[in-house]
Amino acid sequence: MPSLLDIRRRIRAVKSTQQITKAMKMVAASRLRRAQERIQHARPFATEMLRVLNSLAARVDPGSHPLLDERATPRAGGKALLFVITADRGLCGSFNTNAIKAASTFIVEDPAREVALGLVGRRGRDFFARRGFDVRYEQVNLFQALQYGHAQDIAQAAIEAFVGGQVDSVYLVYNEFKSVIQQRIVLERLLPIPRLEIEGAAPAGGLPTTDYLYEPTPEELFTTLLPRHVEVQAFRALLESNAAFYAAQMTAMDSASRNAAEMIDQLTLYMNKVRQAAITREIIEVVSGAEAL
Repeated sequence: MPSLLDIRRRIRAVKSTQQITKAMKMVAASRLRRAQERIQHARPFATEMLRVLNSLAARVDPGSHPLLDERATPRAGGKALLFVITADRGLCGSFNTNAIKAASTFIVEDPAREVALGLVGRRGRDFFARRGFDVRYEQVNLFQALQYGHAQDIAQAAIEAFVGGQVDSVYLVYNEFKSVIQQRIVLERLLPIPRLEIEGAAPAGGLPTTDYLYEPTPEELFTTLLPRHVEVQAFRALLESNAAFYAAQMTAMDSASRNAAEMIDQLTLYMNKVRQAAITREIIEVVSGAEAL
């Protein structure tokens, strides 16, 4: 049976840990508010741009721009570049584990497909880099001061690999922010630009009957819009992952604080039982000694 001194030391240690988890929860809540505002401002534009360009890609010849070139269907082999977005730190529940698990599933689900990796975040980098994967791109410590330039770097690496013929498709894996208590793993294709299934398409697999009028020329529009679209989608994924991380960390620290409070209550109750037993034992010894006299 531990002594009262040992139990008191343990209670003090748990209380110190609880103070740390409470402070981390408050910091995560403060940063989550700013991250949530950023993603709420960026999400409508990115979503609408994705819808418009997906619709546009379904109505034009895939050979009209390199970023529209359908070289391989998603499950027909080829080589893919997968960007895995994780956090630089832990203490966030299953946030990093879920992203790594989704990336691992993508890697092994099609044996005919070769997968190169682009790793964003220290946790994903540390996991995959030491396992011998083909890493084409890595970037860490960007979430401390997340800027649009970070998305431009990712987009440039993706476009160069795709246009250069090094890969046939580019994918993103990240945590999407749904609410403070819910994050959803998303696996989406970044390149080539996905094509929407539109009603009214030509029955022989041709282009839909609806067409666009372009001003200026389609080539000039695609040259400007498509790279910008890749940058915007990469930036949205970074913002989603950043907000989801702080939400997961706040939830994890709140749970840790409540668990610490329960442990303190249990240890305090146990300490009182041990102290009561010690007092009872001393009383019995005094009474026994008096009777012996």
